[in-house]
Amino acid sequence: MRRLFVERIEPRMALTKEQSHYLRSVLRLESGAEVEVFDGRGARHRALLEGDLLRLGGPLPAAPPRALDVLLVQALAKGEKMDLIVQKATELGAARIVPLASERAVVKLSAGAARLQRWRRIAQEAARQSGRADVPRIDQPCRFDEVLRILREQPERQGLILDPREKSLRLSAAARGLSQVLLAVGPEGGFSPAEIETAQGGGMIPVALGPLTLRTETASLAALAVLLHIHGDLG
Repeated sequence: MRRLFVERIEPRMALTKEQSHYLRSVLRLESGAEVEVFDGRGARHRALLEGDLLRLGGPLPAAPPRALDVLLVQALAKGEKMDLIVQKATELGAARIVPLASERAVVKLSAGAARLQRWRRIAQEAARQSGRADVPRIDQPCRFDEVLRILREQPERQGLILDPREKSLRLSAAARGLSQVLLAVGPEGGFSPAEIETAQGGGMIPVALGPLTLRTETASLAALAVLLHIHGDLG
């Protein structure tokens, strides 16, 4: 069944110009066609296409809860790299994405409202494509002290930070048995020694992915795949 993201699920939902174009021109659906609508907060319903409206049908079963809740803290990356990370992190089940202005990131903190809205649209589309009923929350870009504040407010969430200098503890070992994780991924070249020290002071654990040097977008996706695999949701 074709899927469509809607801001609110209501008995009758007027289609936006973009939604109507997608259903009518891209998918070439006609009146009477059945689609699935989801609101990004977990609700899923059947709906019938009627002209430029959708008429609500019955609810669809809720997706089973994920074994691991992952908050991804991602050092800001240039242009399309960040778009790719948001897209693939959504497909790989991240519950929340926090863009981070790190010492070595070449992207400025002021990403702007337009860029944030772009990331959110990318996440909505990735959720639609991958079958998710929820869309990850995407925060305004922040600095490291905000990341540590998140951990203080969520003591049940363990912070893990990728560190290419870490030689003994792998991500796969550190994440076993956890149900909530904050995973921080650095920019090209990794986090600075001072940032790693700050993270450790806030209770975060430095971990390694392996012996290879990965680009930041590759490291994020590889780390999320590892987390999914060890908790039984991938592979």
